[in-house]
Amino acid sequence: MQGVAIMLFAMLILPGMDAIAKYMAVYEGMSPGQVTFYRFFFQLVSTVPLLLTAGGLQAVYPKRLWPNLLRGVLLAGAALFFFISVKYMPLADVFAIYFVEPFILTCLSALILRERVGWRRWTAIVIGFAGAMIVIQPSFALFGWTSLLPVACAFLFACYLFLNRAVGSADSPLAMQTVAGVGGTLFMAAVIAAGDSMGAVDFEPSLPQSTLGWTLVIALGAISGYGHLLVVKAFRLAPLSLLAPLHYFEIVSATVLGYLVFEDFPSPSKWLGIAVIVGSGLFIIWRERQLQKR
Repeated sequence: MQGVAIMLFAMLILPGMDAIAKYMAVYEGMSPGQVTFYRFFFQLVSTVPLLLTAGGLQAVYPKRLWPNLLRGVLLAGAALFFFISVKYMPLADVFAIYFVEPFILTCLSALILRERVGWRRWTAIVIGFAGAMIVIQPSFALFGWTSLLPVACAFLFACYLFLNRAVGSADSPLAMQTVAGVGGTLFMAAVIAAGDSMGAVDFEPSLPQSTLGWTLVIALGAISGYGHLLVVKAFRLAPLSLLAPLHYFEIVSATVLGYLVFEDFPSPSKWLGIAVIVGSGLFIIWRERQLQKR
């Protein structure tokens, strides 16, 4: 129950990170690329002192440096697509489309690792993508190709989770999180430089223009770093099959934040799509649990 409580708390605060990203883009005029840079930079700043306190200088040098840096790059790419999406789209819509990630991860496992996926799970995957299309279709009419960016985000995040299996537990979660922060920060610095040279609006470098802006970007990094550490802690206290469905709690907190801060609320058709996606995802989780029991 401690694991469940920690997981629920993490799912409650993590959408706050995305609400801050949307606020900075809409009300502070900061580009999503710059917001993503601050997300990883201040994650790094917030976790390094804890890492040094817990493990000393030797903890800064992980046993698997390059895979952990690559994890940071994949996570930064996913965050960039997500933050560009929330600049233009309602939070709940972006989260709903993003939750095709479990379906993509299942497909990757079947195609690359040759894991056996039965017809029931393939059916759930197809239905889940159909639910995503229910959400995407009206969004595509309003926002164009931007509405597909959450799918790209979900693909990169699925690759990130896929790489986590390869990295394993050679390093502590705190060390992995810190090195991922280094990889994400360096990657986003290069992306901003390249995007700005091409005149891309969503990659313009900038600084927060107010005390509130600085407070929010610092909070963005802290929520990111410690929120994901809470998720790791939860998975050490409770089994995956119990905690996995709680990921969908993010849709609830994202909807509440979207309504309170930006006055966005999903339409009935989008609620239908969200229900189809969540139902299909929960079925896949339940099916995995049944197969593990066997």
